[in-house]
Amino acid sequence: MSEAVPRPPRNPRRYLPSVGGSTRVVLLVLLAVFFGVPLLWLAIAPSKLAPQFVTQPPLSFGDIGNYIRAWDHLIGFKDGQILLWAWNSVWYTAAAMVIGLVISIPAGYALATAQFRGRRLLLWLTLIALIVPTSALVLPLFLELSLIGLVGSPWSVILPTAFFPFGVYLAYVFYATSIPKDLLAAGRVDGCSEWQLFRHVCLPISKTLIGLLTFLSFTANWNNYFLPYVMLNDAQTYTLAVGLQSLVTGTSMVSMSAIRGTSSLLKSPEGALMGLLMVLPLTLVFIVSQRYVIRGALTGSIKE
Repeated sequence: MSEAVPRPPRNPRRYLPSVGGSTRVVLLVLLAVFFGVPLLWLAIAPSKLAPQFVTQPPLSFGDIGNYIRAWDHLIGFKDGQILLWAWNSVWYTAAAMVIGLVISIPAGYALATAQFRGRRLLLWLTLIALIVPTSALVLPLFLELSLIGLVGSPWSVILPTAFFPFGVYLAYVFYATSIPKDLLAAGRVDGCSEWQLFRHVCLPISKTLIGLLTFLSFTANWNNYFLPYVMLNDAQTYTLAVGLQSLVTGTSMVSMSAIRGTSSLLKSPEGALMGLLMVLPLTLVFIVSQRYVIRGALTGSIKE
């Protein structure tokens, strides 16, 4: 009869929770609470009347009918001008996003795969443009667009925001690290042009890159306030961010505040609903594109 093989002693540490894992969980929970509570308050606030902002707990729910009343008050401002501002934001954001992607993705591909004179200089200029604060370029852009008569038009917002150096650099990193050079060489041997290689080989495997750049471009353009504020001088061309700010600070808001019985729109359901209008599109876009955003954020870090 053979002897039984002795079992190795159990390691008690194996059954204890990892300190590093617990720390990460606690940190993630704290971050979720820190960023989630303000969003939760913003979603609940329009359900309360202005006095209830002070008398009731911050996260208490009021009456769902207050959402409808607050929305009716916002829509009633100048015969629904807020809907025009929302459409302007969608139009400006979508146009700038499409133009930016059409330019930045082929530019990043060319910088990653082609060898030409001045390539290194273009890479350095892209990095410099990437780190320059956007606010520092507003005055030069205003003077430039003023010379060609575009100030006050939608193109004074669309064209500057379509300039997307981060998209160019991220596309460059993606194509430089994810596309095998042998694959491109084989395509050239088979007689493919550079445009055919980009369209039929590289573009179909760039879904994560396109998804990430779409989300980042949409977020930056939707939240853009300073550039439209400087460029646009007609309320009919305002974006939602500029229009809501003028709605808060304008003297015409005295009548709306009187309707709600409060002296400040910022402390009313209308003010909270305006903030919710700015956040909701970003939330929906992130939910739709989160798979591409998460995978695209790791672009160039690993090879499959």
